[in-house]
Amino acid sequence: MLAPSRGPALFWRLAIGNAAVLAAACTITALVFSPKAQDVALRELSIFIGGLALMLAVNLLLLRRALAPLRQLTAFARRIDPLEPGHRLDVAGGDSDAAELAAAFNEMLERLEVERRDSVARALAAQEGERLRVAQELHDGVGQSLTGVVLQLGRAARDMPEPDRERVLEAQETARDSLEEVRRIARMLRPEALDDLGLASALHVLGERVAEHSELDVDVHVQPGLPDFGEDAELVVYRVAQEALTNVARHAHANRAQVRLELSGGRPLLEIEDDGRGFARNGSEGGGVRGMRERAVLIGATLRLSRSDLGGARVTLELPAT
Repeated sequence: MLAPSRGPALFWRLAIGNAAVLAAACTITALVFSPKAQDVALRELSIFIGGLALMLAVNLLLLRRALAPLRQLTAFARRIDPLEPGHRLDVAGGDSDAAELAAAFNEMLERLEVERRDSVARALAAQEGERLRVAQELHDGVGQSLTGVVLQLGRAARDMPEPDRERVLEAQETARDSLEEVRRIARMLRPEALDDLGLASALHVLGERVAEHSELDVDVHVQPGLPDFGEDAELVVYRVAQEALTNVARHAHANRAQVRLELSGGRPLLEIEDDGRGFARNGSEGGGVRGMRERAVLIGATLRLSRSDLGGARVTLELPAT
């Protein structure tokens, strides 16, 4: 939130101060050097007023030009979005002070963006490491324990009479459902398909799993022959698609969703769109969207939100040219 403005802008404070000084100086000069200080002629008064107006106009013009870089800097600083890096200040004119101001401000922005990118990379790396650890513990710990419970209940059911066998088999089925849920959560935490089969197969598997656990009809299209994005970029693409589809399934009240990964103008482009109710009318972005933006910043990509031709929302991730 911007702090409220306190008093007139610097330009007007300087302009009013200079105008007062010039007016006082011209008035004193006219009175001192007039033949009769008590009888200033109309012609001299007209010359005095005209000269004062001319000096004020020149003064205001020079002030406006000198303070223009400050106005540009103020407007630019208010438009800066940390999640949309790359914008730089370009001060018009060849004034050396203005150019030096713009260069210093741009250098500061560059340092801030590098530091933010590094901090986001460290945070996301730690997050992915924690996801992997939890997924492994669920798979190797809880998953193995539930598998043992399922097998034990199956063996116990064989030695029980019919009325009790039904209840044991019901418990076995409940344990099996819990085992499948643990495996699903582990797969969501760490995409095995991405590690084992590559990005294209992982996106298809993701679409199938989201459709399986929701009422969505998910269509996934990956253009054949896409270049290698690199490990970080592939993980960002997968996580953005995962978060977008999760938001659609939870909040959009949609029946259909599309995922497309293709080249557009030589740049890889990921689009996820649906036929739901679209984005919130107040324009606010939740933590999921912010997380997607931070991941995009990490690899120099651009994330855009727009209205889909299907009637709902569209999430577009544009990656740097490979």
